[in-house]
Amino acid sequence: MSLDPPRRRHLSELESRLGHRFNDPGLLDQALTHKSYSHEAGNGKQTVVPHYESLEFLGDSILGFVISDFLYTSDPNLTEGELTKIRAQLVSTSQLASQSLRLELGKYLKLSRGEEKTGGREKRAIMADLFESLVASIYIDSGLEAVRAFIEEQFRPQVELLARGELELRDSKSSLQEELHRRGFPSPQYDVIRESGPDHEKTFFVGVSVQGNVLAEGKGRSKKEAESEAAQKAIDQMGQLDMIENL
Repeated sequence: MSLDPPRRRHLSELESRLGHRFNDPGLLDQALTHKSYSHEAGNGKQTVVPHYESLEFLGDSILGFVISDFLYTSDPNLTEGELTKIRAQLVSTSQLASQSLRLELGKYLKLSRGEEKTGGREKRAIMADLFESLVASIYIDSGLEAVRAFIEEQFRPQVELLARGELELRDSKSSLQEELHRRGFPSPQYDVIRESGPDHEKTFFVGVSVQGNVLAEGKGRSKKEAESEAAQKAIDQMGQLDMIENL
């Protein structure tokens, strides 16, 4: 995909920050194009503007594999349960959004005017999606070793904390329940909001609520994974907005 010179120069800045020069800059542009922009820009035209939705799907799988391998080779003595908890933390929406914010991916994101007005560049879900789509674009552009090097570089600080025994292994659901009890609230309730996909490859969407107030929503390949993500997002929001005190 050919890019206009201003967009190409803009993305070159990002490539320098990423430490990866794309053979096909159009892949990077697609990874940074929200579906809303695609619909808006393609209105009345025959050509559909590529967006990051399918890249996000691929990036999610690549991240899971590379992080699993990175953790295992960093400390083969970790138990399966420990590896699962650490991986869940590292690839949570909160952590991936933080990675995107650190890399300033939102600065290069193409959004519709409507999404822009509602603060799309600051939405953590979109920021997490961006990181996953970026991972996929690097993989398609340059292969597994290139994307492995990128992912390991981004997550090296957390893995170094793990090696020093300083990475706290958190159970998101337990942490949320403890925090709610500390503030005088009852235990949270988890409800499946919807499911998508065929039976052999379902995605579950779960909401976590307290006293009828929805705190956050998570998604996962299992109900347990979706509940864990919802709990972590609720914890993140409490830390940032102190939302529970205002229920």
